[in-house]
This record gives sequence, structure tokens and C-alpha cells, in this order.
Amino acid sequence: MNNLNYGIIGNSRTAALISDRGRIEWLCFPDFDSPSVFAALLDRAKGGSFGFEVSGSYAVRQSYVPHTNILSTRFSADEGEFEVLDYMPCYRSFEKEHYLPAELYRYIRLVRGRPRLAIDYAPAPNYARGEVSLRVTPEYVETCSSYDRKDRQYLYSSLSLDAIVERREITLEKDEFLLLSYNEKAIPIDIEREKIEYCRTLVYWLNWTNRTKKYSCYNDVIERSMLVLKLLSYYNGAMLAAVTTSLPETIGEERNWDYRFCWLRDASMSIETMFRVGPTRNIVSMGPVGAARRFMKFIQSTLSASHDFQIMYGIRGERTLTETTLDHLAGYAGSRPVRIGNDAYRQRQNDSFGYLMDLIYQYYRLMPGTLDEIEDMWELVKSILDNVSENWRNPDKGIWEIRGEGQHFVSSKVMCWVALDRGARIAAMLRKHACAESWREEAEAIRRDVLEHGWKEEIQSFSQSYGNLALDSSLLLMEPYGFIPAADPRYRKTVLAVRKALFHKGLMYRYNNEDDFGVPSSAFTMCTFWLIRALYVIGQHNEAKTLFNQMLRNGNHLGLFSEHLDFDTKEQSGNFPQAYSHLAVVNTALLFAEEDDRLGFIRP
Repeated sequence: MNNLNYGIIGNSRTAALISDRGRIEWLCFPDFDSPSVFAALLDRAKGGSFGFEVSGSYAVRQSYVPHTNILSTRFSADEGEFEVLDYMPCYRSFEKEHYLPAELYRYIRLVRGRPRLAIDYAPAPNYARGEVSLRVTPEYVETCSSYDRKDRQYLYSSLSLDAIVERREITLEKDEFLLLSYNEKAIPIDIEREKIEYCRTLVYWLNWTNRTKKYSCYNDVIERSMLVLKLLSYYNGAMLAAVTTSLPETIGEERNWDYRFCWLRDASMSIETMFRVGPTRNIVSMGPVGAARRFMKFIQSTLSASHDFQIMYGIRGERTLTETTLDHLAGYAGSRPVRIGNDAYRQRQNDSFGYLMDLIYQYYRLMPGTLDEIEDMWELVKSILDNVSENWRNPDKGIWEIRGEGQHFVSSKVMCWVALDRGARIAAMLRKHACAESWREEAEAIRRDVLEHGWKEEIQSFSQSYGNLALDSSLLLMEPYGFIPAADPRYRKTVLAVRKALFHKGLMYRYNNEDDFGVPSSAFTMCTFWLIRALYVIGQHNEAKTLFNQMLRNGNHLGLFSEHLDFDTKEQSGNFPQAYSHLAVVNTALLFAEEDDRLGFIRP
């Protein structure tokens, strides 16, 4: 079963995907959105990979070092056993700074015996464009591509570099290491240095998870998803939707997109989740709350630069994300095209600002800010709500980024209401009464509009858009964002109607009416978690918990989730790991988990 059986490692600068047999098959250097060095994920023949060759007698097991983003792959046979510990250095170097180099360590730890292996090092820089040159020096193996010879990578090792390049069999007699770096190292690298980097990184992750709340059940599930969300957070605060590009929604189809960007919607939902599971005490510079603070600074710096708002930005705040195709790559499981860039940045999605304003409201409530920070944010709030007030009556592309003609999506109208509602609450907190009253009135106008045009008596449910009778999973969000209470008969009827129309073989469609690419054929992972919450709040607790436990089994061998699932095989597809899916795992688990307050007093 091809179930995206990869682990992810990273350090808030870039990330790598490592197969369940210890092979690196996706890595971009030096940053998340840089060209790939290894991309076997997108082309087995050309993409490049970095792994270990052992005889067929070896069993391979993979797991995370508990409470960390350090990945362990263990190779065991009668002749011997070794463990590969993969990580990217990540730790606090000064009081307010972190050491986040563009490098990856592979610590090969001898467990017993005299295991035999060969190193398969086959980089293909710059998305496998151009010929690869490889130069062995006494210190390192240098690689570059004819496509861009200034873009170089350096492999250091305690093993013979010639043996690595020639793929000769090696008998392991002690601990060894491999270091792949984007930069030539300025200091000598040996096994002792590697062990220091390992210990520092281990402590960093243990401290990070220790600063999150602990729960009486589903704690491991919540913690792993929080660690994934942390890996998707760029060091400046930008939040990626996923670390990959062009993993198709359905194998063989053209719904292949680049997700290495910061969507306001996805990022806001992720950070709001990190708020919920953040520290029980006021630790605002570290842990999940620290990530939230950095995101808010990223938003302020990016959105304040221009009042011409976009739905998404590059991870450094870039506004132009031109989409191109890499026609020389075969695509994941033959699914083409392979795309870099994403033209969705040109779209209008009116709902985005609702999610962002909900987060900004939490910022004002929960994060102590300086006077200048609060005032800067207030100016941004006014600009956002001017935009919402001006545009909520217009059609848009909606939460699912329909590339055809815009529509009056109910979920977009609802989230415009959320934006104005939260803005009014912020204005009231700041005693800006005129703004509060104006935004309340505009929010009420949206509510009346949705109730008049979004509710359809014919189907006894709210519909996807004003102009159709289709159902949409995003309608389930009307309750958690406060537009309508769970006790309202219209919400209950909508939940049941959505379940009847979109629940199929234990999973949810996001919608099943035709769009500009045809009818979707895969399940959207997050939508099933939305249904679980909706069932729970309307009183169907047992059904909700049963379905949640079933969904957890659809993750891969490490509990990681992509964007989509196959209805029949339950195989994962779409970009991976996906922020949407993991924030939904956390938020749903919290329905059934109780915080263990006993642990609060022992946290540093």
C-alpha cells in the first residue's frame, strides 16, 4: 500500500521527507521554497534520493524519538543492527536567537554486531534540471548542477568519501555520521561535533513539547500534530500549507498544486490551534505561543506594506507567486503536471479575512502586547475591515479556490460576518465605539443576507452558494465560528444533510458537484474531522468518537496526514504533511481530551 509512508524532519527553515526505509526523497535547500536537491517523490528515475542499501535479510522499523522531530530508522538482521537518527540542527544559540542552519545530519548508531551497508547518495539539484557534477575533496563531496553552478551542496562524513561515491559496501564497526550542508563548513566536523548537535537539538524539542498542555487521552496524537505544525512554521513566522508541491489530490489527475506558501486562511487556523494548546503559563517567546507571536509580526509587516490584500504570500512576504510547470519530471505516481509557484495568489477569496480576524481577536485577548504593537495592529484591523465591508457582497472563489467563475459562497459570507464580528469586539475592547457600532451593523446585514439567500427550504439545509442547491463541508464551520448555535434546528438539519450528501465510505467529500476540473474523486481529510465536531456538538457523541478513532487509523505509520484520502483504499494523497489536516486532528482530539492540570506546576 502506497500511503505516503514518510517521516518529516526540519528546523523551521526547511524540511525533508524520509521514507520508511530511511531514504530521503524530498529536500529543498536552503529554504522550504528553494529548488529541490532530492525529489524522487516526484520522479523516481530523475529526482534524486539519499538512502542506505542493505541486504534483503534486514528488517526496517521507523519511529520518532519520543516528544521530538528526530526520526529513527532501525535496520536489523542476524549479522548486526544499526539505527539512523535523522535531524536538522535547531536550538537556541543566544537569548533571543536560534541556530537554524540549512543542513541535515544522519547519525548512524551501531547497536550490535557488524552490520553491512552501502550509502546511495544521488543528489539531483534544482529539480533535476541539468547535469550533476560531483567533486570529492579530502573534506567533503561537493555537488552542483549545470543548471546553476553557484548552487552547491556539501556532504561531510566520518566514513570514506570515496566509498560513499562508489557505493562500496561498508562494515559498520562504530558510530558514524553523514552531514549534508548547503554551506561549506568553517569549522572541522567530526563525530563529537555531531553528537553535540544531536544533544542540543534533542533538548530543544523536549523543551518545546514540554511547554504545551498535556491531556489525559489522545495526548500523543495531539503532540505529534503540534510538532508537525511547528515544522511548517518558517522562522520569521510565516506558516506553510505543506512542505511539498504537486502531490495530486487523486492519482493520475491534474489537481496538483504547490503548497510551499503562506495562505492567510490556513496559517490563521494553524496558529489559532497553537494558541489553544500553548503553555498554561505566560511563556510568550517559546513554544507554540512563540510561533503565534512570530506569525502576528509576519502578518503586520506583510499586510501593512500594502492595502491591496492577497489571500496568500511567499514565506518572506513575496506577492508574486507565478506558477510554472516542470515538464521534465514524471510527477508523483505519474501524475502531471509538476508545478512550482501558485497562481491562486491572484484570486479573491473573501473568507480568508474571517479566519485572520478571528486570530487577531485572540491576539488582543490572550497576548500581552506593547502599546505600539497594539496600535499597529489596530490600523491593520481597520484596513482589513474596510476591505471586507467593500467586498462581501461580491462573488469570490471560496475556500476551495475554484478556478472557474466566482460564486456567492455561503461559507465566504459567513466568514465575512466573522471578520466584522471580531472587529467589533476588538473595537469595543479599545473603546472605539463608533467603529464597533458600524461593524456590528455591517455584520448584521451579512447575517440577514445569509439567512435569506443561503438557507434553502427545498433541501432543508444551507447550500454551498446562493445560486445552487449543492452541499459543501465548509457549511459545518457555521457553528464553531459563532454564526449559528448548535441548538439551532437549521444547523442540525444542515449537519445531517451534509452528512447524507457527502459522507461516503467513512470519509467526507468537500463537495461532490462539478467544478472546473470535473467532480472531485477523493476525500478531503480535514472535512471528516469537521463532521466529527459537528456530530459531537449536536449531541451524537458516540458516533463522533467512533468516527474519530477510525480516522486516526488512516494516518501513515507515524501518524502523519496528507490533504486527501482515497475512499476505497484509504491511501493518502495530496500535499504532505498538511497543516489543515493536522490542525483538524488537534481541534477534534480536544473534544474528547481533558487537560491534565497536575503537570502544570512541574514545567520550567
